[in-house]
Amino acid sequence: MTPSTDASWVVVVPVKRGDIAKSRLSGVTPGQRAELARAFPADCAAAAMACDRVGAVVVVTDDTVAAEILHGLGATVIPDAPDAGLNPALEHARSYVRDRFSDRPVAVLSGDLPSLRPEELSRALARAQGSARAFLSDHAGEGTTLLAAAPGTDLDPRFGTASRRHHRDSGADELDPEGLQSVRRDVDTWTDLEDAVQLGVGRHTLEVLQRHDLDAGMRG
Repeated sequence: MTPSTDASWVVVVPVKRGDIAKSRLSGVTPGQRAELARAFPADCAAAAMACDRVGAVVVVTDDTVAAEILHGLGATVIPDAPDAGLNPALEHARSYVRDRFSDRPVAVLSGDLPSLRPEELSRALARAQGSARAFLSDHAGEGTTLLAAAPGTDLDPRFGTASRRHHRDSGADELDPEGLQSVRRDVDTWTDLEDAVQLGVGRHTLEVLQRHDLDAGMRG
């Protein structure tokens, strides 16, 4: 990654253990599901590291296989020390970022964005720049795929059921979703994955799909 002079953002990507992640992704074996659950954040993190506004990517995970992959891509990997769910893991990561990058804005990205495009992430971060806290809703309009906080501002993550409403009610500004399709296209179901493939997934996800012949018919 060759950051530009605007590369001030630290992006945090949470990664659930592959053996328990993506339970709603039907039509695949448990092993294939675990591979996809590790490929999605690899493509997400790779796109974030290629974004001109991102200076560092921090991954929080207890999945040793994912940690090795993501470390190899250039991300900083820290363990999920609280092991108490997503929001505590993000608060833990925020403390890590605050200690090492106190003057940087931070953005949490959902790890299941295999179609993420660096230029669209750059656009989203530019829109978040003027807010103390800001978020982007997911494709379905109920969840959240990005939560951003200015330096010195608590992240206050509210991920989970109806997180869009909870983040909005907490006072975070909702970002204009225009032109941010790949930043919103999270993958939970097979239909989500088909949509992501149509957008264009990264190499890690594509390799898993092709290796198991799971992409047949997705592109035509």
